[in-house]
Amino acid sequence: MAYEPVLTKFVGQPDSFTLAAYLRDQQGYEGLKKALALQPSDVIEQVKASGLRGRGGAGFPTGMKWQFVQKDTPKAKYICCNADESEPGTFKDHVLMERNPHLLIEGCAIACYAIGAKTAYIYIRGEFYHVQEHLEAAIAEAYAGGFLGKNIFGTGFDCDVYVHRGAGAYEAGEETALIESLEGKRAQPRLKPPFPAVAGLYQSPTAVNNVETLCNVPLIIKNGPEWFAAMGPEKNGGPKLYCISGHVKRPGVYEASMHTTLRELIFGEQFAQGMANGRSFKAVIPGGSSVPVLLEHQLDAPASFDGVQKAGSLLGSAGLIVLDDTTCMVWLAMNLLHFYRHESCGKCTPCREGGDWLYKLLQRVERGEGQPKDIDLLFGVASNIAGKTLCAFGDAAATPVLTTLKVFREEYEAHVREGRCTLPAEWRGRHAAHAHAH
Repeated sequence: MAYEPVLTKFVGQPDSFTLAAYLRDQQGYEGLKKALALQPSDVIEQVKASGLRGRGGAGFPTGMKWQFVQKDTPKAKYICCNADESEPGTFKDHVLMERNPHLLIEGCAIACYAIGAKTAYIYIRGEFYHVQEHLEAAIAEAYAGGFLGKNIFGTGFDCDVYVHRGAGAYEAGEETALIESLEGKRAQPRLKPPFPAVAGLYQSPTAVNNVETLCNVPLIIKNGPEWFAAMGPEKNGGPKLYCISGHVKRPGVYEASMHTTLRELIFGEQFAQGMANGRSFKAVIPGGSSVPVLLEHQLDAPASFDGVQKAGSLLGSAGLIVLDDTTCMVWLAMNLLHFYRHESCGKCTPCREGGDWLYKLLQRVERGEGQPKDIDLLFGVASNIAGKTLCAFGDAAATPVLTTLKVFREEYEAHVREGRCTLPAEWRGRHAAHAHAH
């Protein structure tokens, strides 16, 4: 049965970002209307029944997250939408914000109603300036149309949505660091507990949800939780956006159900259409740059949270970075560590010091000056970062090293043994300049 897109069905239309198009093509704000006729607890129950899991990376059940938000408190409650989208290889959320912003705004309003909040903040990545303009124009349209503001649909429900622009910090994608940044402080993670559900923004109960997660909420309320759950494997329901980049013929954002396999996404005619330039497949990083690599024999796993985990990696943000046989895995790890070293917020010592150390070791091996002990040292340093930091950033920084060492150790050994990269010489010409520039 052919899959019919829902989140991105109309994004190709020239006016898809306008309120008029949203009302015309997507029964805009019908979900909000339906939600406001229910009790807030019933809205949460519907989201729980749908099995919607967070699309930002962790895959945590959204309804459960909302249920944890403290109810019996005089404090204001908040929804924070994580639109920071800084994970390398991930570029799905800005498509939704740019081409279907009202779906997100409606999702924010329903989420506010469900947890008893009156305010939602969309924390957008600093570099998304053009997207922010679209989003703010859509928010102004929603206020003018009576879908935001005071006494929405005459129900007595008030809701305000604000856009807050980040300053381009990867770490602000971590929910407590995002909250710190929203409060005007440095984007550094907080000690947990207390969790945001109890003491989040301004020490008040808060739920932090990803853009794609919130965009699914109006669909669930409008079409029912059963419809949503039936769209994918058990506990992996609903539509899913995949970002496919790297050495493929047709990179881009694709919508599919989580029944779809990684192989179909990479080689399928309606998706990325296989490897570019007649090259052969070497590996894929299936969930943004911070998850373990998978090889060809693992591609028949469903591209679902549970399917990819069974295969030995994580779906994460569903950013598939596809690598062909010209990719040097030592160079790949070095390239990613260049990013992670730069993006560490510096709060935890293992991450702050370890990332820099890993990068320098990888540079040495890549330059052809590595020694046999460096390979074990890389493993040791990475192992002393993973799982030893306040947030998951340490794991993200250590993963490129640990996964390439595990699967492609012979490439490290060849670099050390021969004092050079053993891949074809034509490849070196293209990338040597880059390596020395850093």
